[in-house]
Amino acid sequence: MSLQTRLDTLLARAVANGDMPNVVCAIGSRDGTLYEGAFGARTLGGSTPMTPDTVVWLASMTKAITTTGVMQLVEQGRLSLDTPASEVVPQLADTQVLTGFDAGGKPQLRAPKRAITLRHLLTHSSGLGYEFSSAAIAQYMEATGMPSILGCAKGALAAPLLFDPGERWEYGIGIDWGGLMLEAVSGQTLGAYLAENVFKPLSMHSTGFQLSEQMQARVSGFHARSPGGELSPMPFAMPAEPEFEMGGGALYGTAQDYLRFMRMLLNGGILEGQRVLQEATVKEMLRDQCPTLACGHMRSVAPALSHDACFFPPEDCGWGLSFLINRKDIPGGRAAGSAAWAGLSNVYYWLDSASNLSVMIGTQVLPFFDPKMVPFLKTFEQEVYAAR
Repeated sequence: MSLQTRLDTLLARAVANGDMPNVVCAIGSRDGTLYEGAFGARTLGGSTPMTPDTVVWLASMTKAITTTGVMQLVEQGRLSLDTPASEVVPQLADTQVLTGFDAGGKPQLRAPKRAITLRHLLTHSSGLGYEFSSAAIAQYMEATGMPSILGCAKGALAAPLLFDPGERWEYGIGIDWGGLMLEAVSGQTLGAYLAENVFKPLSMHSTGFQLSEQMQARVSGFHARSPGGELSPMPFAMPAEPEFEMGGGALYGTAQDYLRFMRMLLNGGILEGQRVLQEATVKEMLRDQCPTLACGHMRSVAPALSHDACFFPPEDCGWGLSFLINRKDIPGGRAAGSAAWAGLSNVYYWLDSASNLSVMIGTQVLPFFDPKMVPFLKTFEQEVYAAR
């Protein structure tokens, strides 16, 4: 049975069973597209079908693209991975470590033991967290009135550190700061820089922080799964006029565009004659930067947004420059050293250089790490490799 037939059957059945409201998928190698498919309606109960060019909220799949722009500037010597990031964004020097709260609920803070670097920011080892995965950050927000990062408000960047830089792994807003560093040295907004230096050379015509008229016409609806398992449409959109373009999670795009981005990485930074990154830079991005840390385990303190999430045992997970790196082979699946991540909207990808394979699959539903979709993803991965 062909890859197309196997995956069409599997994905169509998953949507029909209610494992997801809809789904879009694209798979490729260094040489081209191996599979693309889309199933279900763009909005549950609607009549407009999903198509391979349907636009979805990429959420944290934005991070790898932002990091690509940042690493272009590292190549040019305009940014450094290991000098204090506050040399580029001085306000980061004011960030302190949260040690707790006094009896009246006032945050207790101290100076960090070392400066935050760009490498810390890109590997989630800076000490910065997320409000939906850290009870301490959520409490700090309540105590200080700090806004949510999901609103793309600059005030959200004032979040404290949860630990000293380099000492642990904690998923957080580090790559949002990376985007601000890019803006500081390029003199462009993050969206304008990426459009010129990543999207244009890769012909990613349907990716951006703002929905163009053409993208809006193809955007997927959004959905929620209740605690009882029922799916229903829900209103959702990123801010139309954000205070800053959130490099950690605000891009919209298509599976087709994201596949072109992943194929560029598979090819060592070049696609169809257009070089975006040097080969050595790609190798550095895909290298486990945190070999002594346990990475990738996220606990949720906001059940409407996310479940607890752990793709593999934390001791088996490293972290590259924006990527989860699995340290062991997955039986019947991706090889050790593959790069992967996901987005809050239940979009997922992985990049397996050893097997010459890149995969993006996603729906548009909250909470993240959907209890129906996650088991399906394991079956899906087995089918992808079995059919090759």
